[in-house]
Amino acid sequence: MTRMLASLLLLCGLCNSLHAAEAAARPNILFIIFDDWGGARHSSIAGCPWIQTPNYDRVAREGVYFRNAFTSNPKCSPCRASILTGRNTWQLREAVSHNGLFPSGFETFPDLLEKGGYSIGLTGKGWGPGDFQTSGRTRNPAGPSFDQFTTDVPTNSISNKDYASNFAHFLKQRPTDKPFFFWIGFQEPHRKYEWNSGERLGKQLASVTVPAYLPDTEIVRRDLLDYAVEVEWGDAQIGKVLASLEAAGELDNTVVVVTSDHGMPFPYVKGQIHEDAFHLPLAIRWGKEVSPGRVVEDFINVRDFAPTFLELAGLPQHEQITGRSFVNILRSKDSGWIENRDVMLVGKERHDIGRVHDQGYPVRAIRTKDYLYVHNFHPERWPAGDPETDFGNVDPSPTKEVLKALGGYYFDLSFGKRLPDELYSLAEDPDCVQNLAHELAYQDVLKELRSQMIALLKEEGDPRILGTFQEFDAYRYTGGRNKGYESWLKQQEGTVLKDLQEELDHPQQRADRSEQRSRQKKAKATP
Repeated sequence: MTRMLASLLLLCGLCNSLHAAEAAARPNILFIIFDDWGGARHSSIAGCPWIQTPNYDRVAREGVYFRNAFTSNPKCSPCRASILTGRNTWQLREAVSHNGLFPSGFETFPDLLEKGGYSIGLTGKGWGPGDFQTSGRTRNPAGPSFDQFTTDVPTNSISNKDYASNFAHFLKQRPTDKPFFFWIGFQEPHRKYEWNSGERLGKQLASVTVPAYLPDTEIVRRDLLDYAVEVEWGDAQIGKVLASLEAAGELDNTVVVVTSDHGMPFPYVKGQIHEDAFHLPLAIRWGKEVSPGRVVEDFINVRDFAPTFLELAGLPQHEQITGRSFVNILRSKDSGWIENRDVMLVGKERHDIGRVHDQGYPVRAIRTKDYLYVHNFHPERWPAGDPETDFGNVDPSPTKEVLKALGGYYFDLSFGKRLPDELYSLAEDPDCVQNLAHELAYQDVLKELRSQMIALLKEEGDPRILGTFQEFDAYRYTGGRNKGYESWLKQQEGTVLKDLQEELDHPQQRADRSEQRSRQKKAKATP
């Protein structure tokens, strides 16, 4: 009996050792994603003088800095659906739209990691905005929430979620014999901002670099500084999270990924198909497993995260995934172009509502080393939403109001109707304000890019290209209807009815107005 007990104890010890060895062989994964940070430009490591990001810079210096990371759809919920499923958004039915449904029938990589033995968790913003319950899910597709702790914040617009403490709590309660995946979704620098918080907290207006698509005014500069404050708050949380990993002895066995879902929430950027909208920050640290200080030029699509994380976890690739793992790029000793990934597809359907019948503004684009080619399928529509509904696909902001007040060049760039084709030379025009699509010297380039884009989209089964796009226009919008065109119509109808009622209630005023109009007609008729 004693010998049998000893054997059982030995067997249990071996099992525990095997579990511990398995956990050590499979790294933890910490995924940190900002909300609306244009970090491809707006980080100190990228050379931005008015936004300081020392902790993001640390991840890049001690790991790999990716200069060409992209989302294929620059809006919150479509981008996050692409991250979670490993597919481009035109391959995701309802998830192609912003504020829609998370579709049934698709796996998410956090669920696959959990089934494969990982502990998983989420703090802050996961997938959203939208409805994931309709598809049968009982928790956010990014994982179970850990949002117990709050903290004091420097402005009234920054979320009081204590991301670092929530992550530390997750670390304490997780099983230590299992690797973990944790998603930290900052709600910064999403709007709205506390006005003039940037200058109040010590930032200088003169330090700001205003992009070519925005007017260089004091209001715009102040708005950009307020945005900078929220970026720097998120960066400070990265430092606290890294400290928690170090304290737990897990830093060097954790793949730390820092990125964003799309560019900054300013006109011509968020929700639009221009370079600053879909070009993302990306830095990845993994202890001694990667050579530090490398700078990679290869194009990384957000749909590539899912297959990369599954490969790192030693799990098989799921058949739905159309992204490509970049583990080999991560493990390479080289900088520059490693696998020569140099083509990226981008596009959108409906983002925010604000057109008749909730129509979208479908766009597809191809981005290469040198050019961005964009095709607008409905150039007769307003690209940022109808004027009547206040261009609803551009977030409310002081900068938006400046453009509306100024009119002219900057208004037309952000809100005006666009040509069917756009072509930009990125080396000469990184802000994408000089459309070369109708320049004779670039016609061969345009035709070649258009042909390449269509061929690649056909391979991906894009309904917009295959002519089965009607479903895109029918997907339900789950957000509030205040931006809807029918809401504007009701408001106009209410105004008219109010005027009519006033006339009925005040017949003498109505008679006076009628007499005044009659006199005006006679005056015009008199030679």
